[in-house]
Amino acid sequence: MQERRIYSKYTTKSNITDINNLPKEITNPSNQIIGLPWKLWPYEGKMLLLLIVIWMIFGIFVLGSASSWVASKEMGDWSFYIKRQIIWYIPSLTGSFIIFQSNIRDLLKISRVLLYSFIIMIGLTIIFGTTINGSSRWLILGPLQVQPSELIKPFLILEAANLFAHWNLVKKGKKIISTLTFGLIIFLIMLQPNLSTAGLAGILLWIMALCGGVRLSSLSLLAVSGFLSAVLSILRNEYQRQRIISFLDPWKDPEGIGYQLIQSLLAIGSGGLFGQGYGLSMQKLQYLPIQSTDFIFAIFAEEFGLLGSILLLTFLSFFSYISLRIAIKCRNNYTKLVAVGCGTLLIGQSLMHIAVTTGSMPTTGLPFPFISYGGNSLVASTFIASLLLRCSLESTGLIGIISTRKKKIS
Repeated sequence: MQERRIYSKYTTKSNITDINNLPKEITNPSNQIIGLPWKLWPYEGKMLLLLIVIWMIFGIFVLGSASSWVASKEMGDWSFYIKRQIIWYIPSLTGSFIIFQSNIRDLLKISRVLLYSFIIMIGLTIIFGTTINGSSRWLILGPLQVQPSELIKPFLILEAANLFAHWNLVKKGKKIISTLTFGLIIFLIMLQPNLSTAGLAGILLWIMALCGGVRLSSLSLLAVSGFLSAVLSILRNEYQRQRIISFLDPWKDPEGIGYQLIQSLLAIGSGGLFGQGYGLSMQKLQYLPIQSTDFIFAIFAEEFGLLGSILLLTFLSFFSYISLRIAIKCRNNYTKLVAVGCGTLLIGQSLMHIAVTTGSMPTTGLPFPFISYGGNSLVASTFIASLLLRCSLESTGLIGIISTRKKKIS
């Protein structure tokens, strides 16, 4: 609180009155963490950083339990998937550091180029992509499997903020081009086909547009169009129709299309109130397919029970609350919408994953951020969390002041 009072003598509503008189103990780089002294970090930023670290560490432990038996049987090493996941943290945290050191406005300037690059890559997956479970989502680049529909998410948030931050001031031509671009992204993802990611992207853009001031009548029309597009995709793709059928009545074909959902429900039900205990899941012994990715919550619920599941939902609720506080405290429309988009995507994807495993919505291929196995999802989730944290730091209005002081001193 002392250092905050010191700053109040030099700043009024983010206007600098005397940069050269800022205390050296504040502008000293050795006292700064990611561009801002720790004591000057806002409460939301500190809490968000703590929540992200907890989420990441928690995810490693849950993944370790969910994947250990399969990894031991198929790879001969129970920690195989944990090691690979930890390796993916290297590019994830490296990219996060770059985001921490970059102004949101600078990131907004380059987001369009990166967005179009990933649009091209998504188009290439339809032609040259590797097909897994009836969907072509991956490009093979040497030893890497790249999933552009995951990696495009942070740049989709940035470009949406670019468009909706001052919607009423944007020229009609730009509105049409940007809206068609977003529609093309969703359309290409649906062609893979990947209805879950397309739906998540549509929900993300809809919420950001609503917060940006787009008329509700226009958004209602877009929502109807999105629903009809989803229906057409389901009618066009046999495996999506089968998933709808299994969602409505999985016990109609318990050994076929309903098997996965039934095993997931058995895992959750077996957890009871307190759970079977960490590492003691029975369904992970290859009774439940893809238990370390799209259905990892079912293994968690089996091992930690109803109480553990409630604690996880409470954690997500608190994360959502902190994200909302960050968005409210942001000083301009751009960072407000970036914060809204980041919180919406991380929490929305988590809730959709839980809804799938509990049979509350049809089976889809959405990973649980920071918990499910997968490098592409981890990189995208880490970038998005970093953007949210950067928004929190910029909400103080102090980062630019410190950088200006350092330039004048040098």
